[in-house]
Amino acid sequence: MSTLAHVFESAGLATIVLASVREVAEKMHPPRALYCEFPLGRPLGRPADPEFQHDVLARAFALLEAESGPVLLDHPVVIEESSGALACAMPPRFDPLVPACVDEANGIRRAYDRELERRGVSSVGRAVDADGVPGALGLLQQIADGADWASIDLPGGNTIELVHDIRTYYEEAALQLVSGPPAGGRAAEVWFYEETEAGRTVMAARKAIQDADGPFPVWFYMAPGHR
Repeated sequence: MSTLAHVFESAGLATIVLASVREVAEKMHPPRALYCEFPLGRPLGRPADPEFQHDVLARAFALLEAESGPVLLDHPVVIEESSGALACAMPPRFDPLVPACVDEANGIRRAYDRELERRGVSSVGRAVDADGVPGALGLLQQIADGADWASIDLPGGNTIELVHDIRTYYEEAALQLVSGPPAGGRAAEVWFYEETEAGRTVMAARKAIQDADGPFPVWFYMAPGHR
């Protein structure tokens, strides 16, 4: 963003940067920057708190009044990152004859559909649509259980895009199931990979592919790198 600020300023457009990493702003010297020590992914700070968000924007736009620059100011409020997961109520197990991840994905379909109706758009669809998510999880479960990953015909033929669709399906459904705003910028990630059957299946399949000497990046980007 700091680099783009310089590009836009050279074209005669005044810019303001909401900086998430102060060191970057100090090195890049954008003309006007407000450093906000908030969790990454939350440039306006607190979800569902319009008064706080308007305060951030007001302080940012006030930088346009500076007579000279570069200007780098700190927002006075620090919001610590939380390691907690979404407070998300999941449906109980329904069909014991299918893998738990498949049963779970089927169980949250109504929540996904409600959110799709509310928003009118979904980001699921790179490799598989919502109808294909349970079946895709079933295939990943086979890999986790020891099947030769190279012989499994995964939808789209791309593990990274497939997991993107599965995780997106879950996170969009969670918007209908969650209790209150997320605990932190990574709350949805923590919830998916650590608290859902689908996330556990993805991680187990990822390890199975890695252990079978699957090539990079087939397995690596099935989850964030720090996992």
